[in-house]
Amino acid sequence: MTKYWTRLSLLTSLSLILVAAGCGADDDEDTGAQDDNGDTEETEEDGDDGDDADGEAAGDYAEELDYTITGIDPGAGIMGAAEQALEDYDNLDDWTLQSSSETAMIAEMEEAIENEEPIVITGWDPHWKFVDHDLKYLDDPEGSFGEPEDIDTLVREGLQDDHPEAYEILDNFEWTADDMAEIMYDIVVEDEDPLDAGQTWYDENEDVVNSWTEGVDEVDGESFEIVHGPWETDYSTVGMMTHVLEDMGYDVETTNVEANYMYQAVADDDADAMLGAWLPDTHGEYYEPIEDEVENLGANMEAEAALGLVVPEYMDIDSIEDLEG
Repeated sequence: MTKYWTRLSLLTSLSLILVAAGCGADDDEDTGAQDDNGDTEETEEDGDDGDDADGEAAGDYAEELDYTITGIDPGAGIMGAAEQALEDYDNLDDWTLQSSSETAMIAEMEEAIENEEPIVITGWDPHWKFVDHDLKYLDDPEGSFGEPEDIDTLVREGLQDDHPEAYEILDNFEWTADDMAEIMYDIVVEDEDPLDAGQTWYDENEDVVNSWTEGVDEVDGESFEIVHGPWETDYSTVGMMTHVLEDMGYDVETTNVEANYMYQAVADDDADAMLGAWLPDTHGEYYEPIEDEVENLGANMEAEAALGLVVPEYMDIDSIEDLEG
């Protein structure tokens, strides 16, 4: 069977699907320490004694970072959310958001981690960086970044009648952000072709795949087209699902388009399915006009498309409110 794989650069910005916010570090008030006799010694003037045993004081994070959050492309939605966080949190009044690119941001993050230095970046899930590094989101009590979203599967109307086997597989399809991130890591870090990375995940997770295909009859060379966007998340999903459907007997064609055309293609019956609908907010403007012209099979990844400010695990802060102003 033949395959058609339309590819753009795998490092294309995720600006159409990302939202994130800015953050920093917090300053624990030092009320004094005890000497060997149990007496309290004043340490307000001694900056070294102000650091706790677990790491650097939060106030020092802010100064060392020059009150700067490292972001990505200036036009990305995630940067708009980061700017909103700067407005929402009084303790971020002195902080600024530095724009760069995803590649440059990751390079700065990895350099900081190598030296165990503080850094605050704009982050999102799913992303391969969580496979390669120990990172954490800062809590966002003001809700600047919103709630984690779903990633839904959309199919054209009439698919259940025309391709009931593929319909059933896609209706059963669900996985996690960690699953997707494993494929993304192989694509981006290991420089593997999306189909090769998808095959590796498939081979290592046959029990998961079987839960989607169990009881489904095989077909004999029926054509099936998946439309997808130019993002690592979509390349990862489609790279995997191509193998699932082809092993069930489908001749899978994949087409890469921008977000608005992706939704319209399914609505116009020019494609059978798309697997990367970030809803309800990120792709809401594309989905709402065609909502009644497609069938939404529900979330293939539920409430894991998270956005926010991210720091290395070794930083002793847990919330955006902890960032020193």
